[in-house]
Formats: sequence, C-alpha cells, structure tokens
Amino acid sequence: MNVEILTPDKKLFSGEAEYVNVPGQAGRTGILSKHAPMIAALKAGQVKVRDAEKKEHLFDIKGGIVEVSNNKVILLAE
Repeated sequence: MNVEILTPDKKLFSGEAEYVNVPGQAGRTGILSKHAPMIAALKAGQVKVRDAEKKEHLFDIKGGIVEVSNNKVILLAE
C-alpha cells in the first residue's frame, strides 16, 4: 500500500509499506494492505511504518488525522 505522512512543514514519509500502526483516539490501530476505508482522529504518540523491505520507521506526532482509502494511507500529523 502507498503511505504518505505529512506535517505542515514537510513530508515525513512517502512510499510503499506493508504495515502502519497509529495512535488513534480510541487506541492503537494497525493498518495492513487492502484495509477497509476509514478516517480517524489521532492522539499524541508514535506512528510505526514497516516498509516493503521490512525496515521499521518511527515518527513521533502530537495528533492528527489518518485516512485509508483505495490501498492508500494519508496521515496528516501535527
């Protein structure tokens, strides 16, 4: 799946990934390829992305929104 993590200042990540884990308001949410469409508010915490080469990337965020649709994840982070 294609993943983009954006802040108001810059793009933190853009590329293919096999797994994303985000700190949702209701708890942590794991997102795999072909995940059902969703939009969720995020709280402060750490976003984990496992890319296509199985390398893990960690990003600290203060909050934001995640949208999953058509095998694409767009995360707008603070």
